[in-house]
Amino acid sequence: MVNVERLQALETWIKTTNTKITQVKGQRKYGGPPEVWDGPLPGLNCEVFISHIPRDTYEDLLIPLFSSVGPLWEFRLMMNFSGQNRGFAYAKYGSAKVAKNAIRCLNGSMLAPGVRIFVCPSSEKRKIYLTPLSTTIRKDDLLQELRKMVEGVESLSLMSGPETMTMSAVVVFSSHYMASIAKRTLGQAFLKRFGVCISIQWKCPEKVNDELHLPEKSESFPASTPKFSELAQHMAEISQMPHPAPQNPSFISAAFCGAVGEPLVPKSATCPPTAALSVSPVIFLQNCCAVSGLGLPQFEFIYNYAQPDEVYHFDYKVRVPGLGVFPGQIMISPGPNDTATLERAREAAAQQLLQSVIGLKVFIR
Repeated sequence: MVNVERLQALETWIKTTNTKITQVKGQRKYGGPPEVWDGPLPGLNCEVFISHIPRDTYEDLLIPLFSSVGPLWEFRLMMNFSGQNRGFAYAKYGSAKVAKNAIRCLNGSMLAPGVRIFVCPSSEKRKIYLTPLSTTIRKDDLLQELRKMVEGVESLSLMSGPETMTMSAVVVFSSHYMASIAKRTLGQAFLKRFGVCISIQWKCPEKVNDELHLPEKSESFPASTPKFSELAQHMAEISQMPHPAPQNPSFISAAFCGAVGEPLVPKSATCPPTAALSVSPVIFLQNCCAVSGLGLPQFEFIYNYAQPDEVYHFDYKVRVPGLGVFPGQIMISPGPNDTATLERAREAAAQQLLQSVIGLKVFIR
């Protein structure tokens, strides 16, 4: 639900301060630069990424906060059609020094009771990858067509595609903003103009994520038909078994909520069977398999891509020996290191499997 009082406060602030904010395709932008700007043009490492923003928090609170460490060259708040923000934003300063100071001073700031924002360097991705393309395509022709369809194209290079007899294109844009617009619109533009479906990604389709080093898979799980009814029966039995009370009875784990994309809410708001509250989804699933006389679940992950808001997309397969292979897709926020990121991926995959079988949705670690 949209907070009407907060929207009214935003409108009052805009009128009082005469601040100009422009709505541009899913985001609201201030500056770029603002009308009065006497600082240098931003270079590398001048932008910060802000996440965990309360959904009813707007520019009337955010712009003054991020201006407190130095003049803002640009501020972009990502928005939903509902009128709520999407939980993340970007702030750009005139120098890398000011941006670094913003991270030091503002990371962990509390904008709502119990909710702290996360501020870190923005990746400012300017490359997108297009695949699959015909091997007969000419670089100059494709570059010319791309500049007709989208703005900000600086350069283009071609390389062998991940599929046999295909090519991939690496397109470099003048800014992350231009690249993100192209990523959203080029797929439809290619289909309309050439009748061709292409995949558009932030990461090279031939590589695993350069920043996340996943372990090599020891085996490839073949597709099979898992016995959902049998698994559901054992899970239902486990859910009735008593477990110790959770260590933190007040709130669901923030790390886990981030892993599965759920908001941080009081336990009383969504209270599943008590058996699910004291263990992680992975441990709960392992308990189900152990009681059922099955082998321990094995997880396989394939990295797909990351969204601009630093959300990783994975395909997964969970193999339960004696039952079959359960495939699916998850989105997780990255952890502080590779090990933590993989643990979040395992929890999200186990959570999704448990929810699909017996409807267990919320877990406390």
